[in-house]
Amino acid sequence: MKVLVAYFSKTGNTKKVAQAIHDTLDVPTDMLSFDDVSFPDEYDLIFCGFPVHAHSVPPRVQTFISRLPKNKKVALFSTHGSRRNNQMARAAVEHAASLAIGRTVLGAFACRGQVDHALLDELTHKQEHEAWCNEARSADGHPNKGDLADAADFARLILARAR
Repeated sequence: MKVLVAYFSKTGNTKKVAQAIHDTLDVPTDMLSFDDVSFPDEYDLIFCGFPVHAHSVPPRVQTFISRLPKNKKVALFSTHGSRRNNQMARAAVEHAASLAIGRTVLGAFACRGQVDHALLDELTHKQEHEAWCNEARSADGHPNKGDLADAADFARLILARAR
């Protein structure tokens, strides 16, 4: 079995989770940013990681997932500034799963990630974003050791499902 851990990361949070997944797997595994993936059809299992942006899946990630070969086994993972199990973060993962029609989604994992403080400073001045910005500031320090251990557990579970 050959595995790809593909990710998009702006702040490094999603890359940290991708690395934890990659380091856990005991099969031949490549870890590449979405921009560096050229032949995803050579992999038996593809982990797709992304940050949640504006409560959704970034456009380049949407394109990547929708272009994956049909009948591929896929696992999704994301990072976000919201509290764990937040409805908007779950909705982003559900949206990503809906883009994977024709592929087998074996599971999804999400954890908090520290949000760029410049972005928070910019959005805090807009009343409609004030509550989320206050929540997102509490994500400082994430993903932490516990988050990365959970990502490793997720990787082992997905690999067992894929076999």
